[in-house]
Amino acid sequence: MAAIDDLLARITDLALKADLDREIKSLRADREFGLVFERHLPENVRLPGHPIRRGLTVEERGSAGSERWVVASLKSGVAKLRRRNSEGALFEETRPVDELIVVRDFREPIYPGLRSVGVIERGGDRPYHIVINAENFHALEMLLYTCESQVDCIYIDPPFNSGARDWKYNNDYVDGSDSYRHSKWLAFMERRLLLARRLLNPNNSGLIVAIDEKEVHRLGLLLEQIFVGQKIQMVTSVINPRGVYRDGEFSRCDEYLMFIAIGDAKILGEPDEDYSEGADISWRTLRRSDLTSARGTLKGGKNQFFPIYINDKTGSIEEIGDPLPRDVDRSAAPKRKGCTAVFPIRKNGTEMNWGLTGDSLLPLWKEGFLKVGAYKPDEHQQYVITYLTSGRIDDIKSGKANVLGHDATGAVIAKYVSSKLRMPVTCWSNPAHNAETCGSNLLKALLGDKRFPFPKSLYAVEDSLRYFVGDKPEALILDFFGGSGTTTHAIARLNKQDGGRRRSVLVTNNEVSAREAERLHADGYRAGDPEWECLGIFEHVTMPRITAAFTGVRPDGKTVEGDYKFTDEFPLANGLEENVEFCELTYESRDQVNLGAAFEAVASLLWLKAGAEGPRIDTVSNPWALPESARYGVLFDPAGWRTFIDAVKGADVVTHAFIVTNSTSVFQQIVRELPTNVEPVRLYENYLSSFEINTGDMS
Repeated sequence: MAAIDDLLARITDLALKADLDREIKSLRADREFGLVFERHLPENVRLPGHPIRRGLTVEERGSAGSERWVVASLKSGVAKLRRRNSEGALFEETRPVDELIVVRDFREPIYPGLRSVGVIERGGDRPYHIVINAENFHALEMLLYTCESQVDCIYIDPPFNSGARDWKYNNDYVDGSDSYRHSKWLAFMERRLLLARRLLNPNNSGLIVAIDEKEVHRLGLLLEQIFVGQKIQMVTSVINPRGVYRDGEFSRCDEYLMFIAIGDAKILGEPDEDYSEGADISWRTLRRSDLTSARGTLKGGKNQFFPIYINDKTGSIEEIGDPLPRDVDRSAAPKRKGCTAVFPIRKNGTEMNWGLTGDSLLPLWKEGFLKVGAYKPDEHQQYVITYLTSGRIDDIKSGKANVLGHDATGAVIAKYVSSKLRMPVTCWSNPAHNAETCGSNLLKALLGDKRFPFPKSLYAVEDSLRYFVGDKPEALILDFFGGSGTTTHAIARLNKQDGGRRRSVLVTNNEVSAREAERLHADGYRAGDPEWECLGIFEHVTMPRITAAFTGVRPDGKTVEGDYKFTDEFPLANGLEENVEFCELTYESRDQVNLGAAFEAVASLLWLKAGAEGPRIDTVSNPWALPESARYGVLFDPAGWRTFIDAVKGADVVTHAFIVTNSTSVFQQIVRELPTNVEPVRLYENYLSSFEINTGDMS
């Protein structure tokens, strides 16, 4: 509709314009069922780290929303700028380059690279987690090149759109007074979710989105539109039992998690506390409990009131008697010498029924699946009789529970070998998910101070991810609203618990809060200045948090105090034995990439495409490079293809071969000689075309 308004404004025939305007208003009034929003709202971003180049759109660094110019030329640190106004008049100015900042529309192609800004290596030969400082839409475009259709699970905690200026659209914070707030949020989310859908494995993967009540209903409809035919469920999670005070309103104590199971994916079961490892197998009381099953009722049945004879000396069952007709008093039942006849009778004397017929009890008794409790002579029913249900019997016969022996009455003694699983419920009230004690307080322990609002509980994220990747020890997990880094931290914890080699890609930007931005502006700083960037999320929170979690040392050099709780308890100071690389997304020149002059910038992308495992090839090496134990090789000069092929064939772990050539026939000739299990990738044609084809692709 926004595009239609723009076209309408250009019509000079006033009568025609009025007629069209009337018809358009009529169409707008007739809303279709479901989610309707201004999805074509344009979106762009300011990029402090993007170099100023000829042909790019720029604006002044000082404030967002200033006039935009196109760089016509560059000379000695000064840019000649041009722009046209709405009437088509041309204006020119010159500005120092350091006063400008690049503005990129999301419909423009980018040619991304990754620049390493730090690394932690405590995991031996484990694959690396990747933490990227980037605008997440551009990061998602980059990831389409490295891992399209390969992601096993995506967990995101997007901005909740509360109206509290907690996120930006077109370089400005969105607040509650913006009448397009919901449309902007939906357009913002749709663009990213459409790219995320392409990253997920279509055969088996999961998406988890955390949200609150402000956008939960719109998000649900948006997910239905994007993930057509997939299983979507919503979980309510209590994250603050005390609630957040709201004057005149209910205090909010929960948030929502949308779980989308893609393809064959299913939610995994969780350990049932009643049937955990080493627990005794559970017995069910044989006497019916509900009054509608009392003796003489239709529900009670005709054959379930009968005596069970218990030996007075041994306390074991001697015989199961015949059922008594409804009109026969139980005192008329046959007597058995040395035995007590036990009937199903409540403490108040009400006659009930047994839960099974005598014929059904006989095989259970013979196999030791019927149990007699202690003798209580003052009760109407002197012995409590219990039995094993079919499910517990199946646990024994399948080996989930072991029979260790028999008690004095002949009943089996059985314990569970491993935890039995149950399906999780859709309403969580778990102390481990408290966002204050297990989110804010934990983050403060890692950083030594409070520098991030409302972090998720580490254990809540850990538990959520386990439902999709608990049985996938090699899973790839993505979080493109990375915040403080909880998802990477949670994946490292999962790996420690089961020895997995899961890896995460986490994307966050380096924005400062709206309040911090106002203070920095007042002090004369602008985005891109070191004084500004050091207070951004990536540099100030995400990178130091993950470093502290993995090493056990805070940013101030002190040992992290305290212990992990729940599931796996150990000192925070132990750290986690994982590898992680911190990177910044860079914006490269197409011509430089095409000429092979930007290999160092795209080197990390090749390594990431090959699984972020083993050595990385960072520099050009003629005619080819294939380090020992590397997962990929690069053929820089096709003239050396024969020795390169031999090297690839001799390395069992190689999964990718990157071949630098402008010749399709040469590339095809080399591909024919490669092992079939090695994926060939042509440089730089494959890299360049990937980003040009994906530009603006919202399908």
